[in-house]
Amino acid sequence: MIMSDNDTIPKKSTSQINKAVFFTSALLIFLLVAFAAVFPDVADKNFKLLQQQIFTNASWFYILAVALILLSVTFLGLSRYGDIKLGPDHAQPDFSYHSWFAMLFSAGMGIGLMFFGVAEPVMHYLSPPVGTPETVAAAKEAMRLTFFHWGLHAWAIYAIVALILAFFSYRHGLPLTLRSALYPIIGDRIYGPVGHAVDIFAVIGTVFGVATSLGYGVLQVNAGLNHLFGVPINETVQVILIVVITGLATISVVSGLDKGIRILSELNLGLALLLLALVLCLGPTVLLLKSFVENTGGYLSELVSKTFNLYAYEPKSSKWLGGWTLLYWGWWLSWSPFVGMFIARVSRGRTIREFVTGVLFVPAGFTLMWMTVFGNSAIYLIMNQGATDLANTVQQDVALALFNFLEHFPFSSVLSFIAMAMVIVFFVTSADSGAMVVDTLATGGVANTPVWQRIFWASLMGIVAIALLLAGGLSALQTVTIASALPFSVICRGRDTRYRIPPAQIPACAIYAPGSCLGCLAVNRSTGHG
Repeated sequence: MIMSDNDTIPKKSTSQINKAVFFTSALLIFLLVAFAAVFPDVADKNFKLLQQQIFTNASWFYILAVALILLSVTFLGLSRYGDIKLGPDHAQPDFSYHSWFAMLFSAGMGIGLMFFGVAEPVMHYLSPPVGTPETVAAAKEAMRLTFFHWGLHAWAIYAIVALILAFFSYRHGLPLTLRSALYPIIGDRIYGPVGHAVDIFAVIGTVFGVATSLGYGVLQVNAGLNHLFGVPINETVQVILIVVITGLATISVVSGLDKGIRILSELNLGLALLLLALVLCLGPTVLLLKSFVENTGGYLSELVSKTFNLYAYEPKSSKWLGGWTLLYWGWWLSWSPFVGMFIARVSRGRTIREFVTGVLFVPAGFTLMWMTVFGNSAIYLIMNQGATDLANTVQQDVALALFNFLEHFPFSSVLSFIAMAMVIVFFVTSADSGAMVVDTLATGGVANTPVWQRIFWASLMGIVAIALLLAGGLSALQTVTIASALPFSVICRGRDTRYRIPPAQIPACAIYAPGSCLGCLAVNRSTGHG
């Protein structure tokens, strides 16, 4: 089957609910959550065992897959395919650059920047995978590792999924669901059991991925409230917070993309820019600007070696890899259906080159600046100002690290209040955009769905977050995140050669490597801080 670039594939008729996807996903989520809630110790033990097996046997796959994705996205952005629009040739973008980037930023990173912006660089500084801790060399390596985990690779994973979905949906009329990415491989069979399976895995991965974000977020919200107002830190408060903020997310998703999610995302970006500017100006400004340039150069110069480094000859460092790089790759991959679909939803009318620039390079650049301002400032305080309290907080309570860090600045109460507001809004934007994506998947790509369906999925994510939090805290959440990624790598092992798209006509085929679709869907769903 050969498709031309202008062919539109007739959509199969769909009802408001794809019963196979909706009910199967809901049932599987219920069973998994019930298992974790009723048998928390058994769940935690099995989750950890599963995680260890993945670390031991599949580390090479995650590293290779993510490397291929980054190469593919960069190629598509720089090649002659860059002029192709995601939509008809006359299509115009649905959102301004400001709104577009705000939604990318809020959905793509979110709570993670708040949770790890201070903590991760300090952790690497205090305990690097190789070398002597608490030295200048350790400080430089800490920033390069943080850049590596939060830079181009993460956004490339999101970009490749979003690009493939947007291309087939907006240029070829396929539904905006994960199954559409399989059309060049299995053709009309995407409307059958295989397509249902892909969307079911995507729903489950998205629900658990967002629940991971909510789990991290509620810990930091609780820590912030304790820091500012003395609210106790315990599971009861955290459950109440999840219920309240899930309610806000439900209101947002019911309001729709333009009225709810867009407005909250723009608010979030504004708060982020304000907090970033204040910390930059109130901190060691010149040092931070110089270190940003130096750290970026170090990151780029070591990009290839770090990308493929499995620490195969360093067993101790290999364990570090499982707790950091593999966790992040699994995290981004598990979020890729959710974030990829959301990015595709808001990117209609962009050219591929514009898309790659906006989704890969601009957010990555902002993220690196954020990590420099917060991470480098934290290391500076520990190295030069004797802020041992900050180092101890990072080691003992990561959720409180940001607020302890801000105590070392003038107007610390104001800064902490802004940070608190950001965490809450990030919390809401993660849940509402996730609910919108899951709702779209469960209805076969229908954009305007009944209100009750949006309420159902938004509420379900809050329930899952509560159950997983009570079942095992962050340990269980992290493990579920990693585990949710791997099944998608299995889905794409087969290839039906009857369905081909000429490379000259379909840019997405650059991802479909001969013999496998590792780059596109294997990872597309290989798994995805907000």
